[in-house]
Amino acid sequence: MPIMDWPQEKRPRERLIREGAQALSDAELLAIFLRTGVMGKDAVQLGAEMMRHFGSLQKLFGASLSEFAVVKGLGPAKFTQLQAVLELARRALLEEIQNGCALNSPRAVKEYLRTTFAAKSFESFHVLFLDVKNRLIDAKEMFRGTLTHTSVYPREVVKEALARNAASVMLAHNHPSGTPEPSESDLLLTRALMQALALVDIRILDHFVVAGHQIHSFAEHGQL
Repeated sequence: MPIMDWPQEKRPRERLIREGAQALSDAELLAIFLRTGVMGKDAVQLGAEMMRHFGSLQKLFGASLSEFAVVKGLGPAKFTQLQAVLELARRALLEEIQNGCALNSPRAVKEYLRTTFAAKSFESFHVLFLDVKNRLIDAKEMFRGTLTHTSVYPREVVKEALARNAASVMLAHNHPSGTPEPSESDLLLTRALMQALALVDIRILDHFVVAGHQIHSFAEHGQL
């Protein structure tokens, strides 16, 4: 039965307006995003199929176009729409951090990192540059690929920090398939960056390791 033939109180759009987005299931939220279903499936059923196929929102958001299009009814148009929504979410969180003190917005910082790394199937290393009041100046992906203390160049991080007149930085990288627990290489990398940045009087406030929805904070675990 098409969603338009459902009782009004059960339709996802009407429920969202009445009860708020948090009241809807993942499949219902995806149905609103999709707008229409496919032959034999309404939009909610297609949303549920997407969740079964990918297993999680994280994997759905990180899917490539070819992986995304495996599900019947999905293609380049829906893929680009989804990427646009994800980028808008990232930018909104970045604005929230920029408008205040990053240390006073740990939730926004972590949500920004989760959203930033959600679509990455490869290792990526980011630096958040902060001013003397711990306000965000800029955020930049610095390196990608297999990250070790020999493949991330401290001089490049120092150069970018000095160019922005940063007083401190936050580091972040992801473990695409694994746990957020830092490896020995992660610890060595952090020490090397701390030593290099200390030479120009720039502090590392935290280093985050992101694995799906899980985030490990070096500062919270006394590893800085």
